[in-house]
Amino acid sequence: MLDPGPTTAPPAATSAVNVPLVIPKNTLSKLMNSQIPQVLLTEENLDMGSGIEGEFTMSRNGQISWTALDSQRIQLTVPVKIAGEVGLKKRGLGNLFQSRLPLDEEFSPVFIVNPSINSDWKVTVDNFELLDLGGSLELDILGMQVDLSGLLSKEISKWGEKNLTNGKSIADLKTLVDLAWAQVGKPFEVAWLGGTTAFSIQPTEVRFHNFFDQNENLTVWLGLQGKIITHPVDAAPSRAFPLPKLSPNDQSENHLDLIMPLAVSYAQLDQILSNNVAGKLIKVDKKTTLTPSNIKTRAYGDLLAINMDFDAVQTNGKSLQGTLFVVTRPSYDAATQSLIFTDVNFKMESGNLGAQTSVGLKKGKIIRQIESKAVFPIGNVLQGSLEGITDRLRLSTPIADLKIADLEVAPDGFYPTSTGLIIQMKAAGEVDVEWK
Repeated sequence: MLDPGPTTAPPAATSAVNVPLVIPKNTLSKLMNSQIPQVLLTEENLDMGSGIEGEFTMSRNGQISWTALDSQRIQLTVPVKIAGEVGLKKRGLGNLFQSRLPLDEEFSPVFIVNPSINSDWKVTVDNFELLDLGGSLELDILGMQVDLSGLLSKEISKWGEKNLTNGKSIADLKTLVDLAWAQVGKPFEVAWLGGTTAFSIQPTEVRFHNFFDQNENLTVWLGLQGKIITHPVDAAPSRAFPLPKLSPNDQSENHLDLIMPLAVSYAQLDQILSNNVAGKLIKVDKKTTLTPSNIKTRAYGDLLAINMDFDAVQTNGKSLQGTLFVVTRPSYDAATQSLIFTDVNFKMESGNLGAQTSVGLKKGKIIRQIESKAVFPIGNVLQGSLEGITDRLRLSTPIADLKIADLEVAPDGFYPTSTGLIIQMKAAGEVDVEWK
């Protein structure tokens, strides 16, 4: 037999998800109108110049509309209502004329902004420009025609500079994101060999990139890289791991890739092989049948070693005994969804001369029969994995429903270790989004 060489360690269990979200303009308009407050600006005891003072409240007066100017800037039209009163200051003529004129005017100011989402999930605006007041504010005060449009424009611009720019947050998405992640980031379970294993995703990177496309939809490339952590089902965490800060994303593909390690102890593998091979007759030739027993497995480099005793019975009544040392490579048969053993080879470690002769002459036939009998169906495990992943990674939000589509789960590698066989299960699919 060949020198087994070093054992290759299983690769890291990882998760990688990337979703190109194309948020329709209509959905974004609904979101925008739900997030922008009703009262936009309040001023009291405002000096309006020319001996005039007053107070007013600027409130929304209908649905906000917008147009994307390029990939980063949008033009907002915000219907507003100005309500309040103005009058002369309380000095000179102001002491004689105490009455004030009510303000009840409607405007549709137009703004240009470039919203961006920062690494802490806060939405900020780097530039704010009042493009058009969308109306005029001309008043007749004691026969004097006073145009307050310029003052109003100045106040709105001042308010925008103070409240929207210079790193000021206009919205914080962290709570919404954390709530969504708390739903999908909890451990999911996979039934395996009469027990259950729990897996959770520990994010190491969350990547983000957004821009407006030619149809004025907001495109978001959202990606998540992480580690897959294995837990005993009774010791799985009750909450999701925390999310890291955002980093840039240059990937536009839609994909989901998870690598999950399922462990089979050598005691379990011994039992699996015993159920399928031990006690089963292997026909060596017309005169001899061989019955394996006492199966024991272990690592042999990157291969699996199997020691088995055998009793061989010949038609002339003679009984032959011996021990086989088998090496094989665990594999997956997609057609039958079964764990199989290929590249089987063996040598006889003990046995009398008759056994050595009979077994040695029919080695190829024995190998084929071992390969045909050592078959372990795992279709139920694959189905359980599909259900566990799709159920856990389904997400419903007020603006969209997300679910996993075209998910396939299959073994991606077999790694004998000092304690057992690690089967790396790979789940691959895409993320479907249905906007509300």
